[in-house]
Amino acid sequence: MLDGCTGTPAFVVNPALDILTASTSAQALYSPFEPGGNLARMAFLDPAGRSFHRHWNRTAEAVVDHLRQAYGVDLEDARLERLTSELSACSTDFDRLWKTHAVYGKTRADKHFHHPNVGELTLTYHALDVRDAPGQQLIVYHAEPGSRSAEILSLLGSVHATVNRAEQHGT
Repeated sequence: MLDGCTGTPAFVVNPALDILTASTSAQALYSPFEPGGNLARMAFLDPAGRSFHRHWNRTAEAVVDHLRQAYGVDLEDARLERLTSELSACSTDFDRLWKTHAVYGKTRADKHFHHPNVGELTLTYHALDVRDAPGQQLIVYHAEPGSRSAEILSLLGSVHATVNRAEQHGT
């Protein structure tokens, strides 16, 4: 299904926000980070996170809210326990937000990105539960048709494809 999402960043995450699979467009959007990474680590531990997320504070709060909600569903999830312990130890911002005990799940919102190769994008995302895999979510981003962000998203796909071809051919 994700292969059919050409031009639309889409990916599946587990409760710990590990990216399990991603469309080519999502790979292009998140190319400043390690492929198949973790959205929480990207936001709190990767130096690119603060510049990539234009409204980093909102992103940070949303990540913590998501993890808190996931943790509330399964208090014995060892993966979540290891991740939240790591983030608390390595990020004072995460630790401070985690201690607020806020829980707020979102299914739709605008996100603002600054991609180092193509600039500013504003995308709307929808989070959909994967019925066959409880705890997993399909996240789909889209730009307003005809908008500057739609043009940039298309450009991003082209840049990513060119870089991938060059890497495959060793040039």
